[in-house]
Amino acid sequence: MRTDVHVSRQWRTTIAAAQAGDRRALDELVEGWLPLVYNVVGRALNGHADVDDVVQETMLRAVDHLGTLRDPDSFRSWLVAIAMRQIRDRARRRQEPKLDEGVPDGTADFAELTVLRLQLAGQRREVAEAVRWLDAEDRQLVSLWWLEVSGELTRRELAAAVGISRQHAAVRVQRMKERLETSRGIVRALGGACPELRELTARWDGHPDSVWRKRLARHVRGCGYCGDTRDSVVPAERLLAGIALVPVPVGFTLSLALGGKTAAAATSAGWSAKVLGALAKPAVAVTAGATIVAGGAYVVVQTPDRPAPRTATAPTAAGTGAPAPTPATTPAPSPSASLSAAPSPSPSASAARYGSVVDAVDRVPDPDTRPGTLPHRPETGITSTGGAHAVLNHRGDDVTLTGRGYVLVRWQISPQYRAGSLVMPSWTGLKGKLFHVASGGGRRMDDRVSGTDASATGMGSSATGYAVLPAGTQQMWQNEYFYVDGSVTFTVNERGADYGVSVFPSTWDAVEKDVQDGPPDGLIRYGLVRDDGKDSAPVPQYLTRGTPSDPATVAQRSVV
Repeated sequence: MRTDVHVSRQWRTTIAAAQAGDRRALDELVEGWLPLVYNVVGRALNGHADVDDVVQETMLRAVDHLGTLRDPDSFRSWLVAIAMRQIRDRARRRQEPKLDEGVPDGTADFAELTVLRLQLAGQRREVAEAVRWLDAEDRQLVSLWWLEVSGELTRRELAAAVGISRQHAAVRVQRMKERLETSRGIVRALGGACPELRELTARWDGHPDSVWRKRLARHVRGCGYCGDTRDSVVPAERLLAGIALVPVPVGFTLSLALGGKTAAAATSAGWSAKVLGALAKPAVAVTAGATIVAGGAYVVVQTPDRPAPRTATAPTAAGTGAPAPTPATTPAPSPSASLSAAPSPSPSASAARYGSVVDAVDRVPDPDTRPGTLPHRPETGITSTGGAHAVLNHRGDDVTLTGRGYVLVRWQISPQYRAGSLVMPSWTGLKGKLFHVASGGGRRMDDRVSGTDASATGMGSSATGYAVLPAGTQQMWQNEYFYVDGSVTFTVNERGADYGVSVFPSTWDAVEKDVQDGPPDGLIRYGLVRDDGKDSAPVPQYLTRGTPSDPATVAQRSVV
């Protein structure tokens, strides 16, 4: 369970840094708490089409007013209270006397998403489906209570989010639980074979509402068949204890657009000057507004005319061409770094159709080493089977990229969930050419990420353990860029260490801007240009060849 102490210990530094204008801290803050907001809003609105808008408005307001938060320990209850206000405001804005809380045809409601994504069965599934039968006010409360009993919220935070005392919250929760148990009885009965119930529901359109809840509840109470519970009914709070959050859907995107606001207008509208300043520093690409993407968040904001690219002061790197770090800037070693310290060329490297296969460990560049200019290869655009923002979290997830242009693969290592040996993704089915052109994101994944814990890197910490790369594997950066001319499939082979990647079609401008941002912008180091502009540029390390060097790098079938 997340206790207040745990939240303070884990997030106090991140919140303070975000308030001070640290863009990466703001990224991590939004990315880390987006699933909680998505679950609160999704369950309260039962997956209604307005969920995306309400989640976006919640996160926008949180970023907008982050500077007003005085106590970082209260961030979670403050954020959930914002979400609940947006849910209530949404209800008040609608003009219909009775809200239509249904979901469009072909769209799964949140109960169905909960069952499918968390693989619920038996009485747990029954509880998830019973939420459909609750009124809007009860669903709002159950969205918080569900997170309380699953260990994501405290009762104090629940009460604060609703705006009532803890004593009043206890009364409200008890009444809601009684109606939830009634709804569980209805779900259980509908799954049975009572002939009277079949006759009663012959006129029912299948959409749960309060009128039919009362009719069916009366039938269940008076029916010996439907009311005969042969199996013991486990209380809902015991069924939900420790249950996970529903994952944010693949491709779910928050577009926190500043729109036509100038810096002055945005500041006068309530934007913290420090936060606005942080948002004005592009992280990955130039767009019309800030974008935060689940599963590897980044923030990008349109800025004034960009200055000309910096003059290259260092050679490009391919293989081991980058300079070694100085002792003063070398991060504390992690197990992942020590296990991959020596080059280990693949015996099949010579089988590459062109270029050099990255089968050797490259040395980390000094933080102040600026990369060479990235050669500009022809771009006609990339289409992706995962859309503009594909988030791949499970073994067997894949995305096929087709066209001519640049692609970003953004890493998200999660040793706090599962540390250990990390099996890299693979590139398969290549038709055409594929180059590994640059690394960016402001840090390698083995760089230090904490000012207080010297052991903490992007690969883990001494407290959580580390995601450990295979021997001889090149350390990935936060952002890895590739150039595709043809078609190729990228597949997650996750086993052992927990990780996810986000795959985005990108542009040369975005890659160049990312790798040229460095320590002066508050980052750890500049990026690394790997493309020499010729067909001798490296191809990805785990491009599957005729005879793979490692059987673990071929596509795996997901068990999820």
